[in-house]
Amino acid sequence: MSTGTSRPSIQDLPRYNAKQRRVLGVMIEKGKTTPDYYPMTLAGLITGCNQKSNRDPVVSYNEDDVEDTLVDLREKQSAIKVEGLGRVPKFKHNVYERWGVSKAEISVLAELLLRGPQTEGELRARSERMEDTLVDQNALQNVLDPLRQRGLVITLTPPGRRRGVIVSHAFYNDSEIEALKLKYAGSGDDSDDDSGGSGADRSQAASGAARTELKYEVNQLRQIVDSLVERVELLETELINLRQELGG
Repeated sequence: MSTGTSRPSIQDLPRYNAKQRRVLGVMIEKGKTTPDYYPMTLAGLITGCNQKSNRDPVVSYNEDDVEDTLVDLREKQSAIKVEGLGRVPKFKHNVYERWGVSKAEISVLAELLLRGPQTEGELRARSERMEDTLVDQNALQNVLDPLRQRGLVITLTPPGRRRGVIVSHAFYNDSEIEALKLKYAGSGDDSDDDSGGSGADRSQAASGAARTELKYEVNQLRQIVDSLVERVELLETELINLRQELGG
């Protein structure tokens, strides 16, 4: 993280297209979850971009796609080519310094880069695999608030909503951000609000609480499945890297 007292706002930082966002997200993720295989080879980056777990949308990038994207990211001072770490070149991100972010902040931003807009609850559960200090929603808010103040994170659902708040990173171009705001502009029904009211209201609140609990359990199961899929994909990446190192 940058040690300066002033951290850049979104106006001071580059915007990234879809491929650049995916490659950056992968480099951040793998640097935190599999540090033994970071910096990353080109083959590892391609596999990481195209993996089916913890990605939305699922893509199918080829070598040219990722190579060209790395050139763009290096021009934006967001990625670095590392020489001398084996027979093939490797790459790492430079966004701790470029964006002026902490370990927890970079984890949150990486999840948003990899999966796009999502609820705060989903974001906390997914970010925890990279940053174990995000133990609850209060911990997440302590990370989100400074990012919002700098414009790096934006809220897409209407103001005043307490649950189901949808957030996104702000590294999209302006037209993409406007399209996202329009998409979520009508998402203002806070149906899970369990404040007092009539019997019908309380029944609806109880039903909402049950739905929330069910969503949580489903999300936990998804996290387990995603983790297993990611381990398989990691083994595939390790095999590719080993073949490259051996000149196969």
